[in-house]
Amino acid sequence: MKMYLISDNVDTYTGMRLAGVDGVIVHERQELYDALQKVIKDPSIGVVLLTEKFGREFPEIIDDIKLQRKMPLLVEIPDRHGTGRKKDFITSYVNEAIGLKL
Repeated sequence: MKMYLISDNVDTYTGMRLAGVDGVIVHERQELYDALQKVIKDPSIGVVLLTEKFGREFPEIIDDIKLQRKMPLLVEIPDRHGTGRKKDFITSYVNEAIGLKL
């Protein structure tokens, strides 16, 4: 299975291309929707990497695909500006999921 990147900036796209990951740069809501529709029709793509900006700006598009489809796996990645998440994101996520404080 292949990975595919949908990015909002050239730097992330260029870095992933150097690592051998194909992708596309989009900026608008409709462009993101169209790119995702194209990707989910390709059975060879197992993981779609999305810059975190899309998760913040268009969560309904991302969440809809995550909830309705098993494949491909959608993974939000930080872009060149870093992550928008707080430092203990993973710990607090696990705490909420299992109800135990780590």
